[in-house]
Amino acid sequence: MRINKYLAACGMASRRDCDNLIAEGRVQVNGKKASVGMDVNEEDEVYVDGRKAVLQKNEYYILNKPKGYICSVSDDKGRKTVLDLMPKNVGRIYPVGRLDYDSEGLLILTTDGALAQRLTHPSNEVPKTYLVKIEGTCTEAALNPIRSGVEIEGGYVTKKCKAHIVETDKTYTKIHVTLTEGKNREVRKMFAAIGKEVALLKRIKVGEITLRGLDRGAYRKLTAQEVQYLNNL
Repeated sequence: MRINKYLAACGMASRRDCDNLIAEGRVQVNGKKASVGMDVNEEDEVYVDGRKAVLQKNEYYILNKPKGYICSVSDDKGRKTVLDLMPKNVGRIYPVGRLDYDSEGLLILTTDGALAQRLTHPSNEVPKTYLVKIEGTCTEAALNPIRSGVEIEGGYVTKKCKAHIVETDKTYTKIHVTLTEGKNREVRKMFAAIGKEVALLKRIKVGEITLRGLDRGAYRKLTAQEVQYLNNL
């Protein structure tokens, strides 16, 4: 395993920051100064600033994110982050993908960078389902541009997706939308393109993983079966 990946898996820092630690001569392998790009394994003795680097078991969580939190590990504007809702004694967990400040719902957090990459890379087309509430009425026909791909801000044309109405009356309409991509504020921009403003946006599924039984602001560990399922998506 490359040494920067090894150190990151030990919770020392990000891979980029680990490269900096190595370049600064602060990392030793088996009593000798480490070099950027070298390979190590669990049998090697690796130290950073005199502290032994020990591989950590990956952690996997699902969080029902409320509004008013950002999907980041820190914020220079002093806003609350999703890590404020998580236990303090876990490893270096990171949110997988993003839900914007005004959106809520299912968020996966993990120390497993490889899984995070697989779930967010566009080529893997992992389906994510959202509950969208818009003001006023809407028809199934009005959703056809969204289903077939609609041009949003910046001239980008969205990929085909699934969308269907699940509840409606004279004042609002609730719609389930399933996407396989995740552009910034994409769902809101898609509905803006057909003249509809999103009043509520909640992610309710990633693949077949749901929020069932999880209150707003609550979290739980993913089961071994759920982790295996996500790795196979």
